[in-house]
Amino acid sequence: MTKTKTRCVWPGMDELYIAYHDEEWGVPEYDDRALYEKLMLDGFQAGLSWITILRKRENFRAAFDQFEPARIARYNEKKIQSLLQDAGIIRHRGKIEAAISGAQTWLTIMEQDGFSAYLWNFVDGKPIQNSLRGMGDAPAQTPLSQTISKDLKQKGFKFCGPVIVYAFMQAVGMVNDHMTDCFRHKECSKLGRKIARP
Repeated sequence: MTKTKTRCVWPGMDELYIAYHDEEWGVPEYDDRALYEKLMLDGFQAGLSWITILRKRENFRAAFDQFEPARIARYNEKKIQSLLQDAGIIRHRGKIEAAISGAQTWLTIMEQDGFSAYLWNFVDGKPIQNSLRGMGDAPAQTPLSQTISKDLKQKGFKFCGPVIVYAFMQAVGMVNDHMTDCFRHKECSKLGRKIARP
């Protein structure tokens, strides 16, 4: 008889959500472009559920040139209008414009230390390991997510309030918020020790 894995309860029974939980959420991400993509998608999530974005993620990637910041930074009004007609994504002008200005800001940061180094410096290059016993123990935001949010906004990013930033931190493994009885908690903890800071 196969033993059922114990995991965080938030994915429920949705297969797409379970795969995201098991394979992506909480895995330390150090790729500059991938971090930009995740931050932008979290921005599009504002006011919505993450599963809504997850179901549209491939549509977003197709519409936004695989989230290549150098291309998005050059989007003009014609491209914005095209995106506003795309039913496969979230058609919100403010969020689309935020992705464009975010790409421009990303390029500026890349000319300095790099986007990954910039973000991971906030946690000294290694994931914060939490020991949460239940979903109610996970904070919606923290003083650190407030600090990062403020800094991102000062640099020019939008739709990156402290709640969005904390969700981003959880997703990209800057913080390990898998429940302690979830099989991924220990696995992500090991990944956090193995993966070297760029």
